[in-house]
Amino acid sequence: MTHRERVLSALRHEQTDRVPIDFGSTRDSTILKPGYLKLRDHLGIAKDSPVKLISRFLQAVQIPEEIKKFFDADLRGVGLAAPPEGVTEISESSFKDEWGVTRVMPPGGFYYDQVDAPLAGDITTQDILRYPWPDPDNPKRYNGLRQRTRLLRENTDYAIVLQLPAPFVHTSQYVRGFQDWFMDCAANQELLGLLFDAIMEVNLAICEHALKQVGDLVDIVFTSDDIGMQYGPAVSPETYRRLFKPRHTRYFQFIHERTRAQLAFHTCGSVWALLPDLVEAGVDILNPVQVSATNMDSAQLKKAYGKQISFWGAIDTQHVLPHGSPEEVREEVERRISDLAVSGGYLLCAVHNIQPDVPPENIVAMYQHAREVKPGQLIHSS
Repeated sequence: MTHRERVLSALRHEQTDRVPIDFGSTRDSTILKPGYLKLRDHLGIAKDSPVKLISRFLQAVQIPEEIKKFFDADLRGVGLAAPPEGVTEISESSFKDEWGVTRVMPPGGFYYDQVDAPLAGDITTQDILRYPWPDPDNPKRYNGLRQRTRLLRENTDYAIVLQLPAPFVHTSQYVRGFQDWFMDCAANQELLGLLFDAIMEVNLAICEHALKQVGDLVDIVFTSDDIGMQYGPAVSPETYRRLFKPRHTRYFQFIHERTRAQLAFHTCGSVWALLPDLVEAGVDILNPVQVSATNMDSAQLKKAYGKQISFWGAIDTQHVLPHGSPEEVREEVERRISDLAVSGGYLLCAVHNIQPDVPPENIVAMYQHAREVKPGQLIHSS
């Protein structure tokens, strides 16, 4: 099978020759810069290539093509640019992004930490309406997007992933501040809903421009909004259905109306209680499948939802990848393939980005063994 055939067959819930592999097609399925430098040195590949980032504040690396080919990854990603005039450089270790949020890299840190929230505190609807939101029509966001995507489509056999903005949850938390955001969920949902809508209008306009350019060329559209925590949803299912779900449904349907690509939705944490709502809202693929979270057992997920959605991720980054041996990593790979890949419906990678404490040997063991294991030939006992 070609790489694209393998991915598309898996997403049609058909058995494939091996499980499709992802490394770096999105900003949520790559590796942090310190871990990447260790992996690069371990492999002896791309050591002279400059380190490029998909996300500055996450320090998520754009994996060089040489390393993707070494692991035989099946997917390639295309994304948008943040116009440089929307970013204010404050110092060598701090900047303000286009949403007005200031981020600082602390000494010895791995990420940029948020240090302010421009709409925190006692605000009114007028503060939201007058806020200087980013310009979704800035053509610099889309420079070369169709050309880059068409080159991948015509000159490679990889499945193509388009990363689109998060609908409204992430950004509203950054702009409002997490404490006020959660207080609003409980006590001021009308104000929070207005904030959600203001942000979503910007991001829907960005989706409109991007899908007009490449909606006909991509295989998967990827978006994200974390709505889970370690032990359950970040808000009650009732609050999700009243305040969040109608907006997610609008966002997902907006995308579905503009492309035949499948829609992948990234949310960390335990979202078992919300999966019926996400499926109903229009999610085709769940990422990153945080198997260490409550009620996120991979066999249970496949049994309950394996005919409705596909799964993307699931190799445990909380325990096995950083702390296990290469042999334990190979056992983890076998377990998740056995649980999730029978009759297709599974794309393999780590749960979210690989962290700096993961030994390079474990990354190699994960991807090499994933290529060796034949779905349908494993019966895992757990």
